[in-house]
Amino acid sequence: MEDYRYDLLFLLNDMGRLLRVECDYRARAHGMTRAQWTILIWLDRQPGLSQKELADILEVEPITVARLVDRLEGRGLVERRADPADRRIWRLHLLPAAGPILTEIAAQRADLLHTITSGLDPEARETLVTSLLHMKAALAAERRAAKEVA
Repeated sequence: MEDYRYDLLFLLNDMGRLLRVECDYRARAHGMTRAQWTILIWLDRQPGLSQKELADILEVEPITVARLVDRLEGRGLVERRADPADRRIWRLHLLPAAGPILTEIAAQRADLLHTITSGLDPEARETLVTSLLHMKAALAAERRAAKEVA
């Protein structure tokens, strides 16, 4: 009988779930949600994303992003700016008040990364990252191929 504690698919699923739960807990402790933190991170990385582009990145419906941005805008963290080339598109930009929150998010991410990788030597971490990137690319390629056939 197989020992399911070593089943890679179960482990990946469990790690994803545990990470989501832990990130939810940490974000709530700061009066926010994991989804709001994620939007702030993406806008820090790619200022000026449209709501549609952000929805595509997050793989959610545009209305979901619009509601999250409404809340962030209400807190003075994000602003919508009209796209100069297309007035129908809103571009999203961080406001200065987002800076301290991004600093806290970075600290939480560093702490969480330290927690989950303690005991792993640098080579093992690099192998893990490389392996996960390979798995992600393989699954994404399979999904793209399936969409082309459909």
